[in-house]
Amino acid sequence: MPIPGTMEGPRPQSEFASSPPAVQLWSGGKDSAMALWTARQTGEADVQALVTTVAGRIGRSTWHGVRADLMRRQAAAIGLPLYELPIDDPYTMDELMGVITAFLQSGTAAAYPAVVAGDLHVEVPRADLERAITAAGKHSVFPLWGREIAELARAVLAAGFRAIVVTVDTTRLDASFVGRDYDAAFLADLPEGIDPCGELGEFHTFVWDGPIFREPVPVVRVRIAKRGPFAYCDLVPA
Repeated sequence: MPIPGTMEGPRPQSEFASSPPAVQLWSGGKDSAMALWTARQTGEADVQALVTTVAGRIGRSTWHGVRADLMRRQAAAIGLPLYELPIDDPYTMDELMGVITAFLQSGTAAAYPAVVAGDLHVEVPRADLERAITAAGKHSVFPLWGREIAELARAVLAAGFRAIVVTVDTTRLDASFVGRDYDAAFLADLPEGIDPCGELGEFHTFVWDGPIFREPVPVVRVRIAKRGPFAYCDLVPA
């Protein structure tokens, strides 16, 4: 079911009347946000709902480790329903894909013939997603696929998206980068060889404002924590 407080069910067709209704796989990060904005700009899909996976024991997004409450506030500020898919923690990628596949094949997802994802250039996760989407009888839309990465990073900032780096893989990037704003200074400080969009898992973000938002989602950075090789910046509502 959609999260209470957000819109219930598919949003009425309006300026996207010629676009297929879609549900978007949602991480809450800059790539997801840019994919939603781009799909709307190009008319590739009319994103009417978001879906994310939440680790039940810790109550956080599996993608970026953000509190589920903030994910709900983010979706409400965008004006879309958010479907939360619980998964046990710890989990494997096969288990994660199984949860997503089950949702896409469910009656809840029947209203959405298209599925939007924010993948950029890594072939394996895209192939896994496309198999799951095809098995559910749906059409896949990858609005950002194949764009030049440095150009895309600049385009995210130029569009007006504002994000915080919430996760860093410290085997690839120094922990000092976690908790920083995703901005021009952050990009300039990245070491050589680090993907400026973090597509190889070097870092992840939480978007709190931008052109898809009705209003910002103000947050406060409360602490930096380590879990295995990852450094996390814990955010709470301001």
